[in-house]
Amino acid sequence: MTTSKPTPVIFNHSAAIDDFVSTAVLSSMPNIEIKGIVVTNADCIATPAMDTSSKVHQFLGLDKKGIPLTLSMSRGWNAFPWAYRKDCITMGTIESLYPYKSHVEPPYRSGEEMIEELLLEAMIMSDPVVVLATGPITAITDVLKKRPELIKGIKDVIWMGGAIFVKGNLYDKTVSIPREIANDKAEWNAFWDPFAVNEMFNRFSGVHMFPLDITDKAKITDKFKTALASQAKTFNLSQFVSEAYGLVKDEPFYEMWNTLATCFLGTSASTIFADPEEISLTIDEWGNDTQGWIHQMENRNPQSVYFNMKNSDAFYAYVLEQLKMNV
Repeated sequence: MTTSKPTPVIFNHSAAIDDFVSTAVLSSMPNIEIKGIVVTNADCIATPAMDTSSKVHQFLGLDKKGIPLTLSMSRGWNAFPWAYRKDCITMGTIESLYPYKSHVEPPYRSGEEMIEELLLEAMIMSDPVVVLATGPITAITDVLKKRPELIKGIKDVIWMGGAIFVKGNLYDKTVSIPREIANDKAEWNAFWDPFAVNEMFNRFSGVHMFPLDITDKAKITDKFKTALASQAKTFNLSQFVSEAYGLVKDEPFYEMWNTLATCFLGTSASTIFADPEEISLTIDEWGNDTQGWIHQMENRNPQSVYFNMKNSDAFYAYVLEQLKMNV
């Protein structure tokens, strides 16, 4: 009997609460080998984000596996609101992380240097990696602008970002964003650096995109929270996620955006997601009322955009099943 080789993955996130849930789910997948984690200083604050990431790394046992934790040196154009970015601080205070102290300190290892090394190795070994990006894509495109040949080390890109046929998420009443720039077309991961998104569209075809059109359907439902709380009595991975989502229990807009995209790598993906649409896309790089807006444009590389779940119950069931684990 033969077993298939796990898929190598570089995970690039921005240390939001749902990113840490995504890390937990990704680390539980037997078909996945995490090669490295890159934190982008976007929906977070760099030092507390790295401190919390280090604690999560230890809790999940990723440090014992020698999985590197790095910080991207990339910079964005439009900063996330401070009200969102502070979540990386509160995440570090949950009970599951009490026993751990951060094992990283500045100057942090460069995420771009790690990406270069991993892509070069993947290219040499003819074993390309999957890039999972649940925040801005800038770290990846910065590496490829410097060393374009390393694209041969990438098998697939999975990106949570954009809003195609639904409204974006730049503005809500919980944060203060000038209405002059808070257009209703852009999504934050794209708005942070629209130039990097354009670079991605130029370099890649078939990016597996999970825009707000589908991720807005991944609510943190009462049914899911009840089932998770029940599992938390037995499984510490469920307890970890229950505590994480408990931090945003009073934020009805908070959803499982990144976790949904991460589940594309899981063994139940074919039961969760409807087939994607192949669409040629562009992004507005400038414009007070459209910057960050992703929309259709002919004669560009087609991307694989996921708009619907085939079975939303299968999504929640898969996440819950993956969290039935003690780490």
